[in-house]
Amino acid sequence: MTTAHETRLNITGMGCASCVGRVEAALQGVAGVSEATVNFAAATAQVAYDGPLSDVTQALQAAGYPAAIADVTMKIDQMSCASCVNRVERVLRADPAVIAADVNLATESATIRYVEGATDPASLAKLAGDAGYPAHIAQTDETSADKAHEATALTRTTLIAAALALPVFVLEMGGHMIPAFHHWVHQTIGLQASHLIQFALTSALLVGPGRVFYVKGIPSLLRRAPDMNALVAMGTGAAYLYSVIATFAPGLLPQGSANVYFEAASVIVVLILLGRAMEARAKGRTGAAIRKLVGLQPKTARVEQGNTTVDRPISQINVGDVLQIRPGERVPVDAVVLGGTSYVDESMISGEPVPVGKAPDDQVVGGTVNGTGALRVRAARVGADTVLAQVIRMVEQAQGAKLPIQGLVDKITAWFVPAVLAVALLTIAIWLIFGPAPALPMALVTGVSVLIIACPCAMGLATPTSIMVGTGRAAELGVLFRKGDALQQLQQAKVVALDKTGTLTMGRPELESITTVNGFDRDDVLRQAAAVESRSEHPVATAITRAGPADLPQPTGFTSQTGLGVRAVVEGREVVIGSPRLMDRNGVDLSGLTSEADQRAAAGATPLFVAIDGQAAALLTVSDPVKPGTIEALDRLHAMGLTLAMVTGDNARTAQALADKLGIDHVTAEVLPDGKLQAINTLRDQFGALAFVGDGINDAPALAASDTGVAIGTGTDVAIETADVVLMSGDLRGVANAVEISRRTMRNIRQNLGWAFGYNTLLIPVAAGALYPLGGPLLSPALAAGAMALSSVFVVTNALRLRRVRASLPERDMKHQTQAVAS
Repeated sequence: MTTAHETRLNITGMGCASCVGRVEAALQGVAGVSEATVNFAAATAQVAYDGPLSDVTQALQAAGYPAAIADVTMKIDQMSCASCVNRVERVLRADPAVIAADVNLATESATIRYVEGATDPASLAKLAGDAGYPAHIAQTDETSADKAHEATALTRTTLIAAALALPVFVLEMGGHMIPAFHHWVHQTIGLQASHLIQFALTSALLVGPGRVFYVKGIPSLLRRAPDMNALVAMGTGAAYLYSVIATFAPGLLPQGSANVYFEAASVIVVLILLGRAMEARAKGRTGAAIRKLVGLQPKTARVEQGNTTVDRPISQINVGDVLQIRPGERVPVDAVVLGGTSYVDESMISGEPVPVGKAPDDQVVGGTVNGTGALRVRAARVGADTVLAQVIRMVEQAQGAKLPIQGLVDKITAWFVPAVLAVALLTIAIWLIFGPAPALPMALVTGVSVLIIACPCAMGLATPTSIMVGTGRAAELGVLFRKGDALQQLQQAKVVALDKTGTLTMGRPELESITTVNGFDRDDVLRQAAAVESRSEHPVATAITRAGPADLPQPTGFTSQTGLGVRAVVEGREVVIGSPRLMDRNGVDLSGLTSEADQRAAAGATPLFVAIDGQAAALLTVSDPVKPGTIEALDRLHAMGLTLAMVTGDNARTAQALADKLGIDHVTAEVLPDGKLQAINTLRDQFGALAFVGDGINDAPALAASDTGVAIGTGTDVAIETADVVLMSGDLRGVANAVEISRRTMRNIRQNLGWAFGYNTLLIPVAAGALYPLGGPLLSPALAAGAMALSSVFVVTNALRLRRVRASLPERDMKHQTQAVAS
């Protein structure tokens, strides 16, 4: 028996030689597999099979030894319209080793997921190249550099084309607009000489600047996969050939129809080249966010070597290297502070405007700016593992994403160009049969106009350009859309559910208030209470100690009574801190403090009593404070028409008190992680699409189960595995910014699609001459070319408006600075 395929797969999960037999058994159990040989040392399997490769990979997955999957981003050249996107995707997806392939016209790139070993990037690039679209592996920030070069080259080409087309246009159209000029041409150089000059200039233009349309368009026609270049080549070619016959063999044409259309072919090429140059310049600006992020990382770092320091390229920095950072310099890599103190501006990573204080054992993030102090740090994460590298990677993935709404565009553009060719041929036939004499020139004009005006460039650019600009602007505001469809899903949310601790609140208790009685001094009471609590590791005790002065006295005789409180002797005085029961056991009269304690407890705080030498001294209240900006953020979300819910494991009394304070509509409290999933499903059934906002660690199940998971202030891992949207700052106002960006971007996409589809729907009949029988004009092919070019430029320019989106809520100085990604 002969087999159709033989491939090598990279196998993961094999831990010992006995795994080889299990993998081979799994492979040989697949229908169609005739031979399977597994190499443990190389972790590969050589498989001969006759059938879909997916059956093989599914069998390996089921056996617990999945085939290695890889992702690659490739630059695809020579794509010009939406139909090119579909063609490249079909070619790539036809490879059985390709799991997914998404092509983006705006970035001129393809994101491909494939079975490692069964194929490789070079083979995938060859597939695209054989289809007429040269490809290579993309490099960081390559698109923007390519676009700048392309825009410069296209501008130069357009100027040459315009110089050749201008005399042609003046000779032909000048006579139509100014009769005296027509007579002057006829009397001086003659009509035939005018046509010969137009022929020479137009030929030079089509062979030179306009050659690109024929080089790309004619092969696509021969492959029976016509694209935009094919439409332009057919339109201008028809006008040119008709004019050549009219110039050199007018007798072959019906009487009265020997007109030349050299100016139409020339102007069409100039206008389309001009449109492409404007597109290239505009699309080059869509990658501004990536360029900013890449520019944040310094090129070198100062590394300690013995008693000296040397400047070393960032690529040569290793984990554990000790670096020196001078005042005003950018932090080269993610690191831990070993010595020195300073304030670091983390705004470009976290969106927070206030510099963050750094001292030994604190973390600093690569790309942030050191303040006035000098720091000595140890490199903790380098290369692709740094926060900045993760951010760049997520923004690139988001910019290359294909939203669900793009599916509609893909389905339409798949048949659009062939349909346009059919409409153009039908238009020519109708004019030849029913048109007034001379019918042939009018049939030519309308047919060429249909071909030119229907180019689907705007359709292909409508969605990806908005995604690129929208996600780039979001990144500048500290919002990362990690998963492509999150950009569309978030704007559909009807309810926003929020975790409490670490999301609405700071996530750690702080001393809220001190109320003294019986003549005790506030500062003295805090100093002695902090000294006692310094011996306890309880979070509430830590909050009291943190609020006290730095120079605390040493307590003696410290004892702790679980669930009641603590006691110790401080500077010769017995200090007792704890609950009313502990005070009652010690005979302490709390009559002057119980009323306030009850009020504080009702508001969600934890009251603690302090007694000194058997006499009531003070009431301390400790609470998890609300994050700065939270109330503003929730008010903004309410103003957006969203329902707000809190889902927390805290007790119901505390949760409800906080909800009343913040104006939250719905509270679900005292739930375990699996209970959060049930609460989310209940909220979704009641209100509709749901976005869950949590810290991305203990809320991972809820983030994964929601329609859109938003991770907020999670630390350097930025919840990569679970969240759809990542907020680099701990400020909840980022949620409002994320919703705003999502809504504005989707509105922009709908505007672009409405323009692109409406443009073609309305103007194709006009180009075909539908208005002519009603007394309307015929659309000139040159005007059709101008309209088509302007349509694409309109779409890209409209998308660029997203760069001006302001934060939903203005960033402002905050008294409490929350740690961002680096904390």
